[in-house]
Amino acid sequence: MTTTTRQTAAERRAAVLEAATHEFALKGLYGTSTEDIARAAGISQPYLFRLFSSKKGLYLAAYQHCVGEVYLAFAAAARGTSGEDALHAMGQAFSELMQNRDRLMFMLKTWATCDDEEICRATRADWRNLVDLAEQASGEPPEIVTRFFANGMLISILMSMNLLDDPEPWANRLLASCKQAMET
Repeated sequence: MTTTTRQTAAERRAAVLEAATHEFALKGLYGTSTEDIARAAGISQPYLFRLFSSKKGLYLAAYQHCVGEVYLAFAAAARGTSGEDALHAMGQAFSELMQNRDRLMFMLKTWATCDDEEICRATRADWRNLVDLAEQASGEPPEIVTRFFANGMLISILMSMNLLDDPEPWANRLLASCKQAMET
């Protein structure tokens, strides 16, 4: 007799968020069907809507999960450091998280979906929290924290174009400049 292990509700929810992140990373909010997400998560579409009240609710939950991981990684990386050392540690943590292409592409697509008022409010709140954390953890002035986030966004865009794995001279110049700015 074969026994199967049932997932807990929390495990199913986590599986749905992972599947949603993957599907939304590929096709964005408007191009992704809840049917595809349910199939990828191994659940029925009606059950998906028992876990999340709407497609946008699922989208926002997946985004909150991703940005929450960034926040926790920033906080952990900055612990015990200050100044530009804290920002450098947070930058390293961000680079490691963004090695997950689904997370990277989903976050970029979310920021590009800020024409939706609800998504815009959520991303603004999350960015506010990340900026507050970077300022508090580092103690650096706004111009240094701004440079930190500007470099992070540029690196994210270069990563989205696979320019870290398949570099071109112009991208290498930008990356070298970002790295130099982070180390000074």
